Amino acid sequence: MFHHMVFYFCSTMKIYRVYLLLPLLLLFVWGCDEEDVVISPKPKGYPRLHFPEKKYHTYTPACPYTFEISDLSSIKVKNDSCWCDIVYPAYKASIHLSYKPVRNNNISQYIEDSRDFAIRHQIKATGLNESIIIRDTAKVYGLLYDISGNTASSVQFYLTDSTRHFLRGALYFNVAPNIDSLQVVIDYIRKDIIHLIKTTQWK
Repeated sequence: MFHHMVFYFCSTMKIYRVYLLLPLLLLFVWGCDEEDVVISPKPKGYPRLHFPEKKYHTYTPACPYTFEISDLSSIKVKNDSCWCDIVYPAYKASIHLSYKPVRNNNISQYIEDSRDFAIRHQIKATGLNESIIIRDTAKVYGLLYDISGNTASSVQFYLTDSTRHFLRGALYFNVAPNIDSLQVVIDYIRKDIIHLIKTTQWK
């Protein structure tokens, strides 16, 4: 009788031992099969932006310049002067334009000031690229600054005829600078800036 009880006890313990070890064994086997799986957080996504087709029309203010702007933008004049903003409400962006007449050979100071404005943004920038602008037939000359990185202004430029006119522009966003989310918009508006540069005429 005692032998039967010992046998029953040992058999029962073996069954319990199997039930206890089975989950651990399955976990071990599953872990071996999935050891190459890397779990990482989902990258932050940004909303897809829709860029509609656009046309250009000539902006002719009571100022000594004209140029073409996108029909998706509007002009906001500052204090009835020749300073204005080309506003893009859909993208919370604007191109700030300032005009100054050239007098007493102060063109070199205007150019130096424009370069200083561009360099100021290099504190958070990762690069600064300068492109020379030459339109001899229209007497339009200048520089285009492409500033990379999380800067307040990614594109700046100035145009001049070197004797009478000086026009400076800078692209700004009314949001915190984040190049990951803004780059596509910057590229989109930069094309409008290039078109403005190519169509600027002095009066």
